[in-house]
Amino acid sequence: MIVDADIPHTATEEAEENYFISMTDMMVGILFIFIIMLMIFALNYRQTTDQQIEITEDQKRRIEIVEQVARQIDHLQAEVHEDIEALSESERVRAQLLTDIRERLEKENIRVTIDQRNGVLRLDENAVRFASDHSDLTSQAASNVDAIARALSATLPAYSDCSAPLVAACSNALGLSIETVFIEGHTDVTGSDDRNWQLSTERAVNTYRRLVETAPTLKDMKNSEGRAVLSVSGYSSTRPIADEQDSAGYERNRRIDLRFVMETERRKRLEAVTNLLGQMRTQIDQLLQSAPPEASTGRGPRL
Repeated sequence: MIVDADIPHTATEEAEENYFISMTDMMVGILFIFIIMLMIFALNYRQTTDQQIEITEDQKRRIEIVEQVARQIDHLQAEVHEDIEALSESERVRAQLLTDIRERLEKENIRVTIDQRNGVLRLDENAVRFASDHSDLTSQAASNVDAIARALSATLPAYSDCSAPLVAACSNALGLSIETVFIEGHTDVTGSDDRNWQLSTERAVNTYRRLVETAPTLKDMKNSEGRAVLSVSGYSSTRPIADEQDSAGYERNRRIDLRFVMETERRKRLEAVTNLLGQMRTQIDQLLQSAPPEASTGRGPRL
């Protein structure tokens, strides 16, 4: 019986066996390298995916902030539009008020001029005339102020929030009311500045006293804050209507104006708009602070 172990191996057979062993080792090594590369790829892919998820969440949060700011801007624009409409309606009501008073005064043969833009009822110099350096009302001026008082007492209740005994008359069906009626006194340029300030105020006060003496109910007219509608102011020679430096020009500038200011709740609306802008600015700042460093320009938003 022949035993294989007793048969000696040739050199060729040993070489072939070593070759196959080396090839196997090399294939295992290459496979191991592929496995390592696959693991590295998998780890990098996972990290990239996680970063993309984080970026997506951050972008989503920013979009939500931007959408919220956009909604606030829309609300702000609506508020501004309402303010514009309120101002337009207020100007329309005031124009009607001035026209009503003028028509009543014309029936009393008192001529007045309306300044629609500034809401001023300008009394003709022949209606309320003042002598130079005097603040007292002449008999004719006093009579004309009496007619003005009657016109105001008959017209203003429909445009004001007044108290008893005028509650029934103050229906305010127009939906808008008067905030203040300024009785404004004016002087010419002659005389000292100190004297003209005093003189213009005295003319306004004397006219006011005559008005409420003739029509006491004018004192009962209140605005929405419960304050008296009638008020006085003096402007010295700072608001002339005649440029002529002669007696005729001086006489025109010595006058009384009635300025009508309507209520539109502008202060509350402006405060609300200001608060809304502050909230928008805070949200925009938060959005910029969360931005990546490479996306920052180092400058705040231009609002």
